[in-house]
Amino acid sequence: MDRIENIDFCIRYLLEIENSKLEIETGIPNDLQGKQRLLRALMNIWEPQPLNEAFLRAQDAELQAQLQDKGVVEIENSKLKIEIWQGDITRLKVDAIVNAANSRGLGCWHPLHACIDNAIHSAAGLQLRQECNRILQGQTVATGGAIITPAYNLPCRHVLHTVGPIIPNGVPTREQEEQLANCYRNCLDLAEANGCRSIAFCCISTGEFHFPNRRAAEIAVKTVKDCTTTYALTHSHNNALTVVFNVFKDIDYDIYRELLAKN
Repeated sequence: MDRIENIDFCIRYLLEIENSKLEIETGIPNDLQGKQRLLRALMNIWEPQPLNEAFLRAQDAELQAQLQDKGVVEIENSKLKIEIWQGDITRLKVDAIVNAANSRGLGCWHPLHACIDNAIHSAAGLQLRQECNRILQGQTVATGGAIITPAYNLPCRHVLHTVGPIIPNGVPTREQEEQLANCYRNCLDLAEANGCRSIAFCCISTGEFHFPNRRAAEIAVKTVKDCTTTYALTHSHNNALTVVFNVFKDIDYDIYRELLAKN
C-alpha cells in the first residue's frame, strides 16, 4: 500500500470498530493532512481493546512517516547538565519524555485537542493507551504520582506519565506546590530505576491545569537541581544524567532561561 492507501485503511478500520459517525458527518478527506487529522481524532476516542496486527503495521508506518516529516531532535548525553529546549516534545530523542497526564492516565479523549497528553498519545500510537490501561487496570494515577511505559512510535525510549495538581483559581496551596514537586521527584526516580540517562520534562500543570507558569518553573528547577545534585554524588561520570526542560511557549522559555542563569 502507498501512504494514502495505508492511512485510509487505518481510518476505515477505526471507523468500523468504533461505529463512529465522524465519517458520516464529515466524510473521509481527500488530502493527506485531512486524513491525518481524521485518523488522530479517531485515535483520540478509541477505547482500549485488542488491535488487529495489520492495523498496527499500517498505523506504525504512518506515524513513523509523520515523525520523519517533523524531524527528530537528538539530545546528547555528554555530562551532568540541565538545559532548555523549545519545540515539540514528540520530536526529542532522549531516554524518557514526561507527559502531563490526567488522573485516568489513558491520554486525552477530546478529538484533536491541543494539550501535550493528546500530542504524545497521538504520536506514539494506540499501543500507548493500551499499555497504560494494562498497567492501571481501571485505577487512577494519584496527583504527584507517575507511571512509566514504552514510547512505541516516539523517538524516545520511555514515556513517564505524571499527574500534576489542578489549580482552578490560579493560586496554588502549599500542598499543591508539594504535589507538583513530587511529579518531578517521582519521574526522576522512575527514570533512574529504568536506566535512563536523559529525560525531558514538559511544563507540568501549566496550561490546562492553570498552575502559574513562573511558580511552576521555580518548583521545577529547584526540585530537579536538588535531585540531580544527589544523583551526581551517587553516580559516576559515565552515568551522567541530562535533564531537558522542554517548553513550547516563549513566556516559559524566558522564565526557565532566567531561573537557570541565576545559578
